[in-house]
Amino acid sequence: MEINKNLKIYNTLTRRKEEFSPLEEGKVKMYACGITVSGEAHIGHGYQALIYDIMRKYFEKKGYDVTYARNYTDVDDKIIAKSRETGIPADIYAEKMIEKIDKVMAEMDIDEPTLWLKATQNINTIIGFIEKLIANGHAYAASNGDVYFDVSSFKRYGCLSNRSVEDMLDGVRIENGEEKRSPADFALWKAAKEGEIRWHSPWGEGRPGWHIECSAMNMAAFGDQIDLHGGGRDLVFPHHENEIAQTESLTGKQFAKFWTHNGLIKVNGQKMSKSLGNSLLLEDLLKKYTNEAIKFALLQFNYRADINLTDGIFDEAERHLTGFYKVIKTVEEKFGKGTGNEKIDSQFNADMDDDFNTALALSRLFGLFKDISARAEKGDKTCADDVAQIKKTYSLLGLFKKNAEDYLKEVESKNAEEIPQSVKELAEKRWQAKLAKNWAEADALRAQIDSLGYTVKDSKDGYIISKK
Repeated sequence: MEINKNLKIYNTLTRRKEEFSPLEEGKVKMYACGITVSGEAHIGHGYQALIYDIMRKYFEKKGYDVTYARNYTDVDDKIIAKSRETGIPADIYAEKMIEKIDKVMAEMDIDEPTLWLKATQNINTIIGFIEKLIANGHAYAASNGDVYFDVSSFKRYGCLSNRSVEDMLDGVRIENGEEKRSPADFALWKAAKEGEIRWHSPWGEGRPGWHIECSAMNMAAFGDQIDLHGGGRDLVFPHHENEIAQTESLTGKQFAKFWTHNGLIKVNGQKMSKSLGNSLLLEDLLKKYTNEAIKFALLQFNYRADINLTDGIFDEAERHLTGFYKVIKTVEEKFGKGTGNEKIDSQFNADMDDDFNTALALSRLFGLFKDISARAEKGDKTCADDVAQIKKTYSLLGLFKKNAEDYLKEVESKNAEEIPQSVKELAEKRWQAKLAKNWAEADALRAQIDSLGYTVKDSKDGYIISKK
């Protein structure tokens, strides 16, 4: 299969869009920094996993053989703090959190990567990596058992974040107990403190620093170089900057050809954080919305842009998808299954070739479904071909993967579950008033329900309550 090479990707390293070409013809090696398992999966974690799953699938659609690796950071300061707080050993705490996170990601219908990498399963690789950095003069061991990377030894430091070492040092100090030569140097290995998880090393018992984990795991999985490295934009500095320094100091080769970074998520204009209490856990969102509605809401934005999750954004996405699925249901019941329409797929590919532009691809759905609905009313059977193609093409984004009737029932079920008891009681009173032919009271109760943001509609089985 001949590979279409029109794909252009924004490269954080060069700060421009570049035509993608892999290191090895026909193959893509890609790595995305995963979750530090100190807490449960929130919407930011889900978004990053979704974006890189889509990138992997689009590479595959274009004909590449893709090896996609993600990692779990299962040992770090935050996990150790949680271990102390809960009394659960750090390794067992991390394992339990990974189980929970895997389960919720499965509910989001995000595929597994080709390779799952964990820091604790690569300790020997990490130690070997650090030993080589010390041997070639890029790292040094302190007397207290810590090991640091010597930033001054890597002349390209700052190439990814476009910052000078002087700028990075502004406000940075050497903390008590640290034996750094410079405040810019960062830890590769940390000597274990009392009660901390630890491993034996040439420098004494301790554990890896955060940054070295990804460099070592990349090398174990792929060798010296990869095609694409990704993660959230908050990782550009210091994490990814430090990865470049470590890896290229060891290999003398360019670590990643392309660096990609998704935007950050805000909630009603504020950065999402535990301290503000505005973290949106995936588990909670999936109780209220279908996974496709969550994806639709997120993918309306360019992946590099920050997303501001305002009140109602998921409700609106659910309404749009419900409308689209109703059209699908009508068309398939009226005309059966279609065969496809290459024009729809070609336009989608053109959008995705422009730096994975899911926002533009999704915006086209409104016009497509409006046209399909109008043609269906006129009895145009070819609209079934368009529906079939949309389902096939947009499944790459995780959309339209369900039977239309099943999806609509799922939405109805989730709406019913979240309706407050007080609203249910008003609806029942209205129903009883209607049975008693007390029309004025029934109308007044309907108006009250409406003012609370819900609608009630009579059906052959009684009534249906739904959110506006």
